[in-house]
Amino acid sequence: MYEQDAIDVNDFVFAATGARVRRLTPAEGEHWFPAADVAKDLGYTNTRQALRWHVAEDCQQSLEDLARSVYGVDALSKIAGHGLKKSMKMVNLQGLVQLVNGCTKPECEPFKAWVAEVVVTIQRDGCYELEPAPVQPASGGGVAYVVPQEVADAIVRLEERNIRADEEFAARAAARNEMLAERNALMAEGNRLAAQREQLMAERNQLLRESKGDRSTMARSQDAMARSQEMIFRGQEVIARSQEAIARSQDTMAAALGRVAESLDRIAGRMGAAGGGGKPPVMTPQELLAGWQARKLVVTADVHAVAAYLAPALVRGKAQYRPEDIAGRTGLTVERVHDSVRMLLERGCMKQSGCAADGAPLYVLP
Repeated sequence: MYEQDAIDVNDFVFAATGARVRRLTPAEGEHWFPAADVAKDLGYTNTRQALRWHVAEDCQQSLEDLARSVYGVDALSKIAGHGLKKSMKMVNLQGLVQLVNGCTKPECEPFKAWVAEVVVTIQRDGCYELEPAPVQPASGGGVAYVVPQEVADAIVRLEERNIRADEEFAARAAARNEMLAERNALMAEGNRLAAQREQLMAERNQLLRESKGDRSTMARSQDAMARSQEMIFRGQEVIARSQEAIARSQDTMAAALGRVAESLDRIAGRMGAAGGGGKPPVMTPQELLAGWQARKLVVTADVHAVAAYLAPALVRGKAQYRPEDIAGRTGLTVERVHDSVRMLLERGCMKQSGCAADGAPLYVLP
């Protein structure tokens, strides 16, 4: 049993993978991680293949086997509540490092460089030592060490990246909410003017019925008609402004989501997700989205947001995203994402061609 980690395992894994990964640490002290979580965070598209190619057999186990080896017959009750399935593959810290060494995620390069430095230092000097921390815990609490500068720098860079990403997403969400509020206000004004128009039309018709040749009544009727026409004109102006606000909101979200999706696709391409050597896309995401809009296939703000997020991947061959991932990027609920995807499928914008190993649906152009 380990008394204390020299480097906090959460910081170590964050520096290695660029992500916070779920962890199971039995009483004997060895850390284990869901292989699917690690593989996804490192950009692998096939967890089983990644384990077969990069991780030694003794560094991976199913959760059920791991639990039985540690807890015996009472295994499953001990791990209940962790949100883990007994059939899941788990990797220990050595296996996690092996997956990191095999990936091409740019954020992992500083950690891999530090690992190489550790190995070279051991070869040259016979050992690699961490510097003891200036302040040590109370007696019996073990020895505290200073986090290696390379690991600390990697953690700082990753935290700064996450903060920037959160700020950018919050700014886009705020802009979208502001435009939606403007649209709703304009729509409400349009509805109010439409109601007034209906009232004036009813008043005019009543005056026409009552007039029966009365010139003064006819004049009042004509005045009511003029006011009604003015209301119609003002209502049309409000509706036009509302449509402009909707278009601006959709364009803003499309541009933001397009940049996010294209960045993800570029990273996936560097990691081999596209298979390499493929043909360039025959159209741009913007052209695909414009074609859908021209044919009136994208009719609501929700559908537009989901379509804009999927378009960059679709023009490159396939879009492989879980509804939860799309919801997290667009700010929609999972239910609204489901509805939007269903509408895109029903209108023939795309079709489903199966599911990935992690259960994410695969969508392609028809």
